[in-house]
Amino acid sequence: MRSSIVAPVAARYPDGMTDLSAFIAGLPKAELHVHIEGTFEPELMYALAQRNDVAFAYESVEALRAAYKFGNLQDFLDLYYQGMGVLLTGQDFYDLAMAYFRRAAAQNVRHAEIMFDPQGHTERGVPFQTMIDGLWRAKADAEAQFGMTISMILSFLRHLDEASALRTLEEAQPWRDRFIGVGLDSSEKGHPPSKFKNVFARAHDLGLKAVAHAGEEGPPEYVWEALNLLRVHRIDHGNRALEDAALVKRLAAEKIPLTVCPLSNLRLCVVDDMRQHPLRRMLQAGLVATVNSDDPAYFGGYVNENYTAVQQALDLTRDEILALAENGFRAAFIDEAAKQRHVAALRAYAIYESMS
Repeated sequence: MRSSIVAPVAARYPDGMTDLSAFIAGLPKAELHVHIEGTFEPELMYALAQRNDVAFAYESVEALRAAYKFGNLQDFLDLYYQGMGVLLTGQDFYDLAMAYFRRAAAQNVRHAEIMFDPQGHTERGVPFQTMIDGLWRAKADAEAQFGMTISMILSFLRHLDEASALRTLEEAQPWRDRFIGVGLDSSEKGHPPSKFKNVFARAHDLGLKAVAHAGEEGPPEYVWEALNLLRVHRIDHGNRALEDAALVKRLAAEKIPLTVCPLSNLRLCVVDDMRQHPLRRMLQAGLVATVNSDDPAYFGGYVNENYTAVQQALDLTRDEILALAENGFRAAFIDEAAKQRHVAALRAYAIYESMS
């Protein structure tokens, strides 16, 4: 990006906010890796448990918030799936999604692609239609109220078998127009992408986009499988791809985006210290890295907090911040004209800030 649009400005912001943290706050952004069930703040979870008269292990919001502390992916997932249990009605899914959209809009997210986990709900007896109707209604209201655009990605739970994923995809067909792609999430270790090659082949036949979590806790080989067997358009996380030079070369050459989630990586011990995060190395290697929040209610921050945390830890420059934001729009599942509009708005913002 041209240096003329990223010239430094004075630290002129109130309340202890630095020039770069304020720059990030106003930056137009896309968010491509966020699980809607992972936006479940304790206050809302507790309120829905009471509204639906669901037996709950926590006697107060404070006790529940204290439980939002964990040391690894599996401990997090145990709490994550317990929280799902309070989602029973279309209004519950609407309230959950609208709470995220409201926060995202306040953080200048202009386009969001949210993942949802049908199996986590249908296996509890919640009808697919109940879930999708609630999310769809929230999407429509958020787009009208906040001026953002939103797409949905149906994700399969990889700790379940492929037959369950295939049933879910077929069950979703009456609502095919409501989601743009399929994904693969949950416990990565011991569940390679190859386990799901048939359901992803079916998704491609249906004209759906494809993404998959790979290289978070799993090895670089999982990223290769996601590319070769699942034919994904994006890799979710992808940190461990940097361990394989040939893989890095391919990702860069084919411009396969990585939807990176810094605070998630820290909380789940993918990195021990944010100063060790590979985001800058990804950019230096020519990878299309993006910044996202993953499960922000559990990991300590939404998209702005992720940008700010990694910027401060790695001392990212304004050029690098802008590159990450532009990558987000270019990696989005939107048409080229929309990408160009978003990138133009991003560059106009940078020029305005440099002149302020």
